[in-house]
Amino acid sequence: MMFLWAVACLALASTVSGCGEPSISPSLSHTERIINGQDTVPGLWPWQVSLQNRYGSHFCGGSLINENWVVTAAHSIPPCPVPTSPCPKPLSHSGISWQVITNPDWNSYTLNNDIALLKLASPAKLGPHVSPVCLPPTDLHLPDNLQCVTTGWGRITYILADSLECAKYWGSQITSSMVCAGGAGASSCQVRSQIPAADEGVWTLTGIVSWGSGNCNVNTPTAYTRVSHFRNWIDSVVQA
Repeated sequence: MMFLWAVACLALASTVSGCGEPSISPSLSHTERIINGQDTVPGLWPWQVSLQNRYGSHFCGGSLINENWVVTAAHSIPPCPVPTSPCPKPLSHSGISWQVITNPDWNSYTLNNDIALLKLASPAKLGPHVSPVCLPPTDLHLPDNLQCVTTGWGRITYILADSLECAKYWGSQITSSMVCAGGAGASSCQVRSQIPAADEGVWTLTGIVSWGSGNCNVNTPTAYTRVSHFRNWIDSVVQA
């Protein structure tokens, strides 16, 4: 079973109101069930979405970015005949269907540009337990050793891995559209997830779990899709 997780990093600013503000303020002093983590609680990460098939089985996850759109990993989505076109799929959650748009540069072999957008058939009903996460600006700089949180049906606090540390494990497989995190005794193994980052209690989506160690090695950094790299593409799709 795969859970998409989102990565958020501490001390990032957002210029958009009404996003990234959970009704329950999370504590970064604990980890919550991932690999070496703990359970999370309802409302703590109100943008976390469960993607389910027509039988109600969870197969992946995503993050709500507004009442109509969810961002997820492209590798979680069955391939479309024409990737640049809206591609209806048999996806549902509580009877809600999704329209899928994968990034046109997604490469299923290198896992580069691993991002997709899902449009809800009807708007999500926002409230204390359902609200969007903020998106990062295109020029977002993520300093090494920034504290981040990876969330799914659990959460864990991460430190961003510096580029040299990441290259030590993955070499040229890491591209400008990716960011590394973890590798210090915790893992988002076999989970699809996202990283949010917070400034004064406001969380920004900075990464989407893409790939990593095949044997769940908690000492190896995980590669995430760098969301800021795709901000212009996200805006062009959402605002079309």
